[in-house]
Amino acid sequence: MTEFMNKRIAHQPREIADCVSAYLQAGDLDGITSIFHPDCQIFFPPDQPPYVGIAGARAAFEAFLDLRPEIKSDVFSEVIIGDIALVRANWRVVAPDGTIITEGQSTEVAKRLDNGGWGYLIDCPNGPPNLS
Repeated sequence: MTEFMNKRIAHQPREIADCVSAYLQAGDLDGITSIFHPDCQIFFPPDQPPYVGIAGARAAFEAFLDLRPEIKSDVFSEVIIGDIALVRANWRVVAPDGTIITEGQSTEVAKRLDNGGWGYLIDCPNGPPNLS
């Protein structure tokens, strides 16, 4: 993860969660949404309709901004084919006092963004939704 024109970008798909965490700790909602593809879908919780697009990403993270938690992500699988990647990780959201707010095992599809970095296209923090 490096700074690009004062914005963090993920040079590898496994770095995306670290970028989101850094922006979250800084309270930078625009920064968070810069790590999501414009056509993204976020399935959280997986039994509810997804958050869609950048507006959806904003809505998904707004409630966490005041807490300024850290996302700790342990990526255990990353498959990259061209400008698409599949990433799996164990993660937890940790409050500044060390309390675990939530945790899970994610499955995500990442896509290379216009800025050359990687961003989430399909974000399933608790795994993909079941077929109805």
